[in-house]
Amino acid sequence: MLRQILAITRKELNSYFGTPLATIFLGTFLAVVLFTFFTIETFFARGIADVRPLFQWMPILLIFLLAALTMRQWSEEQRAGTQELLLTLPLPPLYLVLGKFLATMFMIAVALILTFPLPLTVSLIGNMDWGPVLGGYLAAFLMAAAYAAIGLFISSRTDNQIVALIATVIVGGFFYLLGTPTLTDFFDNNISEILWALGTGSRFESIERGVIDLRDLTYYLSLTAIFLTLNTLSLDAVRWSRQQYQYRHKFLTTTALLLANLILINFWLFPLDGLRLDLTAQREYTLSPTTDTILDGLQEPLLIRAYISEKTHPLLAPLVPQIRDMLREYEIAADGQIVAEVVDPVQDPEIEAEANQTYGIEPVPFQVADRYESSVISSYFDILIRYGDQHVVLSFQDLIQVSQTPGRGTEVSLRNLEYDLTGSIKKVVYGFQSIDAVLASLDEPARLTFYVTSRTIPTELNDARTIVNQVAGNIAADSNGQFVYTEIDLDNPNNGLDPNFLLQEYNLQPTPLSFFSPDTYYANMILEVGDQTEILYLPVELSEAEIRTTIESALKRGSTGFLKVVGLWTPPAQQPQSQFDSQPLINYSLIGEQLRQEYTVRAVTLNAGEVPADVDVLIVLSPYDLTEPELFAIDQYLMRGGSVILGYSPFQITPDPFSGTLNLTPANTANLSAWLEHHGVSIPNSIVMDPQNQPFPVQVARNAGGFQVQEIQALDYPFFIDVRPDGMNNDTPIMANIPALTVNWASPVEYNSPEDANREHLVLLRSSINSWLRTDTDTQPNFDLYPDYGFATAEPRQRYPLAISLYGQFTSYYNDKPSPFDANNETPPNPDDSAAAAVQPIGTIPQSPDSSRLIIIGSSAFLEDNILQLSSFLSQERFLNNLQFAQNAVDWSVEDLDLLAIRSRGTTTRVLSPAVEGQQSFWEIGNYIIALIALIAIYFGWRTRVRQEKPMQLTPITNTEATD
Repeated sequence: MLRQILAITRKELNSYFGTPLATIFLGTFLAVVLFTFFTIETFFARGIADVRPLFQWMPILLIFLLAALTMRQWSEEQRAGTQELLLTLPLPPLYLVLGKFLATMFMIAVALILTFPLPLTVSLIGNMDWGPVLGGYLAAFLMAAAYAAIGLFISSRTDNQIVALIATVIVGGFFYLLGTPTLTDFFDNNISEILWALGTGSRFESIERGVIDLRDLTYYLSLTAIFLTLNTLSLDAVRWSRQQYQYRHKFLTTTALLLANLILINFWLFPLDGLRLDLTAQREYTLSPTTDTILDGLQEPLLIRAYISEKTHPLLAPLVPQIRDMLREYEIAADGQIVAEVVDPVQDPEIEAEANQTYGIEPVPFQVADRYESSVISSYFDILIRYGDQHVVLSFQDLIQVSQTPGRGTEVSLRNLEYDLTGSIKKVVYGFQSIDAVLASLDEPARLTFYVTSRTIPTELNDARTIVNQVAGNIAADSNGQFVYTEIDLDNPNNGLDPNFLLQEYNLQPTPLSFFSPDTYYANMILEVGDQTEILYLPVELSEAEIRTTIESALKRGSTGFLKVVGLWTPPAQQPQSQFDSQPLINYSLIGEQLRQEYTVRAVTLNAGEVPADVDVLIVLSPYDLTEPELFAIDQYLMRGGSVILGYSPFQITPDPFSGTLNLTPANTANLSAWLEHHGVSIPNSIVMDPQNQPFPVQVARNAGGFQVQEIQALDYPFFIDVRPDGMNNDTPIMANIPALTVNWASPVEYNSPEDANREHLVLLRSSINSWLRTDTDTQPNFDLYPDYGFATAEPRQRYPLAISLYGQFTSYYNDKPSPFDANNETPPNPDDSAAAAVQPIGTIPQSPDSSRLIIIGSSAFLEDNILQLSSFLSQERFLNNLQFAQNAVDWSVEDLDLLAIRSRGTTTRVLSPAVEGQQSFWEIGNYIIALIALIAIYFGWRTRVRQEKPMQLTPITNTEATD
């Protein structure tokens, strides 16, 4: 059987390659693919290391290519009268159909192989994920098989090649349009979902993203089998006579049953959404182990309800099946602990009333337009996650990302659905927990010991001792033995402790009564939860509520199941005195929104000289004009074992009210600079300039016939440093899966480890090897004087550190100087500061534990909203990498890395390596040359093969054989 089928295949291939027809088909296909990839889709301008432009046009290109390849297969046989000859051969019609089908698929395989230099090129100049590439080629081959079967069937029904060509394009185009918004816009979500399942283009997108779903494979294979069966029926019917009633009846019945089964198997598999293989490098479309772990910890049912209107915006409708599939994955993974549903509030007044009144979910007006009219519809597109009395609502703005693509306009896709859902689940589950639940979950009791020196403790702390005993005693009484509290008086000779016990065991030193006093005291709590130990210090405000918060916050930090708290300090808002006053760019709402997906984010003030006790990590951005109490608060928070993330440079960005340009102005950072130098960190008064940079819209003066014309151009901007993987420290989770980020107006961060330092030091980010330093604050390029970069270069040209992390022990900046709250301090705090006057810290913590962490980024603008929005206009979603870097830093600081892997799968973009125009032209022209050489090689290779074939040798008949 196989030899007979291959003989037909060989015959068809000889008819293709025996003439220039095959070369013309393949050459035209390659030319269109390359032109689309490099020119229409502007591959290098996109800057993304993927071959999405190749496969996005593939469904349409394959329709025309297959129509051209199949139009003559049976039509030419009928016109030339050779079809009857073929049908008289001792071969079943199915063998003839399969032979021609394999010949067509061989041509398609060659065409797809000839496009393979494109992904190879992308992999050489960028960190490409090969999973979607393999999925794209598989999807293209399966779609081509379906179109080939359609073309062969239509060709068998006519003897006119042009009619076969046009009809194949129409039928193939119909199957493609079924799942596109062009058709689905006229229907609600339920019908649209059915049409999406029937469309070859929509099925193609599913596989092309790197997910091999059994339902998609079955769809293409069954569609191919249906039309090959119809082709066989069409050929066999030519041989039927009126006397063959029984044969015809049997053949038609068998064919009808086969077609029915091919159709029904798709309906049977449609609900089965778990039979798939994720080919992406980071398994982006498979629930991660982190999600499974969080779902395993559910103690009661969790509700995930998607409020989605049947009639919604056409760009949102294709996302509905993806949401349904993902919710089903969560239901399966939770083993009955999750109730997931998709509802239309418009059809159920009770559900709509609950959504509006209880959860604040309102319909969003969308403007839609079709060929007949333009209108506004109010539609729901929200997801509710509810657990106990906690809930989170994800609006459509939280779920989607919008991009502008040349040639196709606006594209809408889900941002990272698993991260959004799992992050929200974690938030409501952890927010629902209580201290009682945490204590009950401990394998062994938590132990709190209050060490106090009764003779030397300051008078003002005597009440604190009483309050600690009361609060800790109440927690212990209500804990059913899961919390044990003890007070030990170190001045009591019968306490049984070595005088140096605290220093040796916990590295805890006594607190001096004042800067000028030799007397010291202890008033510290030691909390032990399992094998974790934490030193607790008395809060500034010695109230029952504050002491309870201190103890409970420490218990939460030592346990899983609680949201961490991020304290965010940003410069206070400034009101301009007049319309001519310049005002710094101060707006950091985006980083707050990003962190709220996983943490409780709280704006903090430091005027009182203390960071709130429940803050797990402190972020300080643009800390200019810091007062001594504010600096003291940062210092003592670090000494308590806290984590500080600091973003600043010696310059601040200010807008010019007259020209609208941005200027660099020196900032007052004297206090902070002295504090950093105490820890071995110095940030010189200079800016790093890098030829490897991101563009920025700059106002440029152009000479137009003697007149100076001011215009906005997107120019390479050395102030915007483009940090790629070679400039990142990939040994730390902070840089996990970040392909690139932009550090704006950055200063070098240098570290000289003090001799007594007992801490780790890592450089996180570095500029490129050709960077230089600049002290001039002029930010406007002058390409007339400096045609290369717009700015003067300087020596030395080298890499400069842009961000560092320190982990370990720190000594207080105020060890050898009075604190701003010391009674004998000659420079007391500002008397107008009511917060500082109300409560004042007592004593200075001299040294931090080993768990303290400090991250310094030499830029105050890399997280600023206006700068990030400018970046989004020029480089689409790349600006999200800056936000992810900050979130990774928070995760590392609080050792909360569980969602990091999920987040990086959807919020990062694989980017191309920087390349100048000449290098881009080299790669583009190189692909055209490779395609031309491959076509020439195929043409002459086949011709050589044909020439070397020897004709069949006939064996002469001997006389004996003739007589016999």
